[in-house]
Amino acid sequence: MPGRLPQLVRSDARDNRARILDAARAVFGEQGLGAPVREVARHAEVGPATLYRHFPTKQALIAAAFAEQRRACHAAVRDALADPDPWHGFQGLVEEICELHARSRGFADIFMTTYPEAADFTADRERTVRAVGELARRAQEAGRLRSGFVVDDLILMFMAHRGLYDAPVPARLVASRRFAAYVIEALRAAPERDGSPPLPPAPHLRVAEPSGTV
Repeated sequence: MPGRLPQLVRSDARDNRARILDAARAVFGEQGLGAPVREVARHAEVGPATLYRHFPTKQALIAAAFAEQRRACHAAVRDALADPDPWHGFQGLVEEICELHARSRGFADIFMTTYPEAADFTADRERTVRAVGELARRAQEAGRLRSGFVVDDLILMFMAHRGLYDAPVPARLVASRRFAAYVIEALRAAPERDGSPPLPPAPHLRVAEPSGTV
């Protein structure tokens, strides 16, 4: 019996941690990173003190909650750069990022906004943008991507993509895939060969500072 007590305590701690992470993914996924930590605790049915024992800071909670999406983004970048067909790699990366963003508003916030609590993800975002730039260069050299594309166009696309968050998740995913397909088709080099006019100048876009308190 004395030996079982520490095991029960550890089991309860594991259960609490798992519930907190599930709650964080749900709350941040629907409300974005601006959702308060107390809302995560309420959703997980634990007290704030229990949450802070496992995750002393909001940054630690965000990093743990989105670790899976972070790995998926790393894999998407790696696979896209390794693809011998740069246009295919470019398409796949755009589709994968749209999918990740559509599934979680919080992950989109990480990519699009400079939240101090998501500082660990800054390098991921920059790595993804560099990968898109490298893939775009290769695809343009291969004559598959329209010559006027610049990396700022990707930020513009994701800013427009954020308009889908008013829809429920199932409809959002369907809309996101269609949105990505339209964007990819618009970026294909074929329209230029068909005599379409050149693109207007690209805006110089950067990730935004969050509004309000976190």
